[in-house]
Amino acid sequence: MATITASPPRIGLPGVLKRPAVRKLLFLALAAAILVPLANARWASGTWPSALTVDFSEPLAKASDWIIDNRDSHPLFLYFLGHVSNVVVIAVRAVYLTLLAIGWAGVTALGALVAWRVAGIRLALGTGTAFLACGLLGMWVPTMQTLALMVVAVVASVVVGLLLGLAAGLSDRMDRVLRPVLDTMQVLPAFAYLLPVVLIFGIGVPAAVLATVIYAAPPMARLTSLGLRGADKEVLEAVASLGSTARQRLLTARLPLARKELLLGVNQTIMMALSMAVIAAVIGAGGLGDRVYQALASVDVGAALAAGIPIVLLAVVLDRVTGAAGERLGAEPEPRSGLGWLYALAGVVAVAVAGRLAGRLDWPDSWVVGIAEPVNRVVDWMTAHLYSGVPVIGGTADWAGHFTTWVLDPMRDGLQGLPWWSVLLIVAALAWVIGTWRTALTAVLAMAAIGALGVWKPSLDTLSQVLAAVAVTLVVGFATGIAAARSDRLERLLRPVLDVFQTMPQFVYLIPVVALFGVGRAPAVAAAIVYALPAVVRITTQGLRQVDPAALEASGSLGATSWQQLKQVQLPLARPALLLAVNQGLVLVLAVVVIGGLVGGGALGYDVVFGLAQGDLATGLVAGAAIVCLGLMLDRVTQPTERRAKKGA
Repeated sequence: MATITASPPRIGLPGVLKRPAVRKLLFLALAAAILVPLANARWASGTWPSALTVDFSEPLAKASDWIIDNRDSHPLFLYFLGHVSNVVVIAVRAVYLTLLAIGWAGVTALGALVAWRVAGIRLALGTGTAFLACGLLGMWVPTMQTLALMVVAVVASVVVGLLLGLAAGLSDRMDRVLRPVLDTMQVLPAFAYLLPVVLIFGIGVPAAVLATVIYAAPPMARLTSLGLRGADKEVLEAVASLGSTARQRLLTARLPLARKELLLGVNQTIMMALSMAVIAAVIGAGGLGDRVYQALASVDVGAALAAGIPIVLLAVVLDRVTGAAGERLGAEPEPRSGLGWLYALAGVVAVAVAGRLAGRLDWPDSWVVGIAEPVNRVVDWMTAHLYSGVPVIGGTADWAGHFTTWVLDPMRDGLQGLPWWSVLLIVAALAWVIGTWRTALTAVLAMAAIGALGVWKPSLDTLSQVLAAVAVTLVVGFATGIAAARSDRLERLLRPVLDVFQTMPQFVYLIPVVALFGVGRAPAVAAAIVYALPAVVRITTQGLRQVDPAALEASGSLGATSWQQLKQVQLPLARPALLLAVNQGLVLVLAVVVIGGLVGGGALGYDVVFGLAQGDLATGLVAGAAIVCLGLMLDRVTQPTERRAKKGA
């Protein structure tokens, strides 16, 4: 009988080392132990070594000089860019004159008609009320200027985005090529590419429209590509089996199946174009944005509010109408008479003609309700009573000072005091733990590029503001989102407030913040918090509400309390949504912190604004590129990446 010998016990790794995150951190520690002494021996361990920086000022200055010298004589400008500029001017002017010719009554009736036929009677009434409010506030002509710019910019953005989306959706190679381009277009701050656009086209409407197209086209391209790639394969195979060509399949199957994504792309393009049209006031876009910008320069909160309300109303109306149109695509079509459009258009024409015959094309001055003066009186009272000297709690200026002294300064000094290699190690650790080694490599290269651009300290200053704003945004946003997810009544109360705050352009936030907190880094952070908070609250609420009810019922049946259900069930299952909220909060905060350079935010935002104001292409573009790298790094350390290979990271 054969004897059975026991095999020796296997020696496994300790329990802690079995965790992937711990193994990654140990590998990084080992790599740091080898590389850091070498880096210290070659370069100092303090701030980013000057030997590793690249000076872009000279080539960018030469490019700027060449553009200025050849703008009136080179064939590229005379026979191509000049014609583009002329077409844009003619198109915007034609739309603007058409709106003025229709008159305020005709435009209001036309807007209500479109909303009624697309989204129903309630939104039609809301649209009409919004246009009438623009007139009552004395902003009819600026509103028409902004609307004319918007129409041309949105049409151009949709066409450009649709073409790019078709290329990316039909070709994997083009998708790989266009993806980083679209990422850069969306992350690059608007002020950074306003400068080269102004150098090429000069101050005025063409530069404003082209800058808006650059900013607003990427969402249309992305959603078009997503819709084409997500089309039902069985339907496409059925169409192909009938012998249809690639063009026929595109027109009869792919595009119709992607119509929801296409309309969502139009919705996002409209919202981004409106936001950019306000920022483009800096380069002569005119309209409502110019009124807001002038009010910002003089800290006139009343005038800013009078111009900001029409912007918000336009944004809400356009968002609701396009959103309602997208929702109706999947529903059963309502039986409507084909003559409905004709009757409605006839009514609009009758209203416009009646207004012209009555000589009432322009909004009557006697109907204007001035709100600037009473609003400024309220602001003056708040400034006098809340800015400083409030017993016990102090004033808003005191809060801003304390926040700067106790939070912003220590964070900035701490980041700038770290050795440059330690910052790269921290970024690598965060990105690798949450993603893959490719994610970590991308984040580290993005941070290293900031050092190579020679803006290491300003970038860390901006990063400290972003981190402080994100921390406050997440604490308040998560708490509010959790409360809204657990209370239908609170969610209904918050919905219109979040709608207004989410559709309000970034510029508008700066006005009341400056009035209450003065200028400096704290007001820039406060504006960023207010701007990013609605997105965090919405995503958190939606993520918690989408948790499987069966999981909650099971935990409740086991005797779990409401707090235990939240902590042990809802929050873990809603983790992807919470991470998305963190990611979106970072992106939105970064966008406004940069604009905070207008109100003393300093750092990269100041460099971008200074480059635009002084025509300094090198300063503006280098700071803009650093912001792109900062945004890319923050995106990589907050978005988990699924492993596609079996080997893992």
